[in-house]
Amino acid sequence: MITPEKQIQRALRHVAERFPQGSEPVLTDIVVRVFPHSGEVKFYDDDERELMRIVIPEWIHGSRDVDFYQKVTPILRNAIGEVRTEVIDTMSLLRPYTFVMQDEDAETLTDLYIVDDNETVIISGNLLEGVDEDLDCFFKDLMAD
Repeated sequence: MITPEKQIQRALRHVAERFPQGSEPVLTDIVVRVFPHSGEVKFYDDDERELMRIVIPEWIHGSRDVDFYQKVTPILRNAIGEVRTEVIDTMSLLRPYTFVMQDEDAETLTDLYIVDDNETVIISGNLLEGVDEDLDCFFKDLMAD
């Protein structure tokens, strides 16, 4: 049986075929929308055009699991990380671009993969995660001086 991570990698390869290396770069982000009731994972561009869809049987009825999205996030990130150099980084997308995960209601949950103009790549965690606490500490230290 093929693992969810391998299924996602295969789907990413198909998505990349839409943006072949050497073609005119396109301004888009890639949206990964996960449907816990059906186990579907759909890939969209910025214009809501569906690029690919798969069903991951292990994720069917995931809505029963309170932490469903927290459990699938590292699987999605790992799949992206595994095909990053051979597939993702060769896509003809204008920088900056992002792979974002959305829930079934199209609400953005997290950034899965971020590439900016300066070749910076972030593949885990949210870009600004914990920034509030860091700013609070900085301000407290600044005011103490």
